[in-house]
Amino acid sequence: MVKTVLICDDSALARKQMNRSLPEDWDVEVLFAKDGQEGFTLCQTEQVDLMFLDLTMPVMDGYQVLEKLQHQSKRPDVVVVSGDIQTKALERVTAMGAAEFLRKPASRQEIRHILERHGWYVPKPERTTPNELDAVEVSEMDAYRELANVAMGRAGSLLAEVLDVFVKLPIPNVNVLESSELHMALQAVDEYSDLSAVCQGFIGDGVSGEAFLLFDDTKFDDMAKLLGHEANLDNQAEIEVLMDLSNILIGACLKGIAEMLHIHFSQGHPVVLGQHCRVIDLIAANQNRWQKNLAIEINYCVEEHDINCDLLLVFTEESLHVLSENIKYLVEG
Repeated sequence: MVKTVLICDDSALARKQMNRSLPEDWDVEVLFAKDGQEGFTLCQTEQVDLMFLDLTMPVMDGYQVLEKLQHQSKRPDVVVVSGDIQTKALERVTAMGAAEFLRKPASRQEIRHILERHGWYVPKPERTTPNELDAVEVSEMDAYRELANVAMGRAGSLLAEVLDVFVKLPIPNVNVLESSELHMALQAVDEYSDLSAVCQGFIGDGVSGEAFLLFDDTKFDDMAKLLGHEANLDNQAEIEVLMDLSNILIGACLKGIAEMLHIHFSQGHPVVLGQHCRVIDLIAANQNRWQKNLAIEINYCVEEHDINCDLLLVFTEESLHVLSENIKYLVEG
């Protein structure tokens, strides 16, 4: 019988949402961990019966936690709850001992269903453990990071499906930036010798911005093969590769954000922003387009192919108030 539940997620919003979604009449003690290392340590020092485990976390990610738990005699049942919804992610965590896999954000019905199916949930007349996390304030930036995490996972899953690969997903960078700080947001791509970029505008329900896909020029041949382009890559063929990638990543990422915030985006046509140029030149040529913005930066890495690309979502300053109001509904849910 489950007595102690551990919710392990680096997002305060995700921890709060999961705790709030547990059955009210389930008489269990709920513990919380902010990263995989903290979660693994709690599994060794406390009697944890069931763990809800995120995959994308700092210090130690969910895969590493599962790997370490395999070698422990004292280990809880594990339900992975993740924005990384690739089929190969499901296969990997299942092989590593996870009992269930839930896509973020998991609904009350989905959680209750698996709890009942495994016999973990036994209703009591009244839940006796105080719901302490409801008193914890979730910062707006934490909510944006969780929003980016889920959207990133949707886009990564679609890319993995199209290319038949496993896509490594990072912890997204989320910041409110002045235009002069944009270079810092792009520091992850500074190592590229030359890059090509596509931008695509979006607008809907008071929110607008631009999405940028930045791709390392040296990886065009590898990406073209994965996308099924057989002809030799001339300038036009490289543009087609860029457009294919932007359609996959930008569309899926914006769809994920729109679904969570209950808004609808209309997207403009993707435009080649630059080819075979340096990051600093790209910024210099376009910095008048970017003022104070909310910037979400995601680096996608294709495993075993050494292919990287960066997706940058920039929301306009005029959008920040609307986003802030929508985020409040998400937090207070």
